[in-house]
Amino acid sequence: MEHYYHDTVKNALTKKGWTITEEPLSIRFGGVDMYVDLGIGKIIAVEKAEQKIAVEIKSFSSPSILDDFHLAVGQFMNYRLALEEQYPQYILYLAVPVDTYDTFFTLKFTQLAVQRYQLKLIIYDTENEEIVKWQM
Repeated sequence: MEHYYHDTVKNALTKKGWTITEEPLSIRFGGVDMYVDLGIGKIIAVEKAEQKIAVEIKSFSSPSILDDFHLAVGQFMNYRLALEEQYPQYILYLAVPVDTYDTFFTLKFTQLAVQRYQLKLIIYDTENEEIVKWQM
């Protein structure tokens, strides 16, 4: 099931002109190996520079959405730390399905957590393989 969400986000990003540069993006930091789902680049015409992002894709499909959220936030924080040290050119995003965003991520608790932990989100539509929103 997770593979379906992975491919959905990958296809949605490539439709928007992003190029998959690493799948997964491998990070070795402090004796620990980590793997972020996607490393992606896009040439920004105005800046004539490459913008790089790393994307951790989550489905939030387990019986406990709160457990999924705890796991996602923990991974995000660890990946961001490692990226800041090893690959500071990458900006990390958490990819979230639009239905989960519309129900769980609109709750006051979740909004505060996203703000406090400075989570950058990509909200994606699984049916249409589209990026619905970027939240920075």
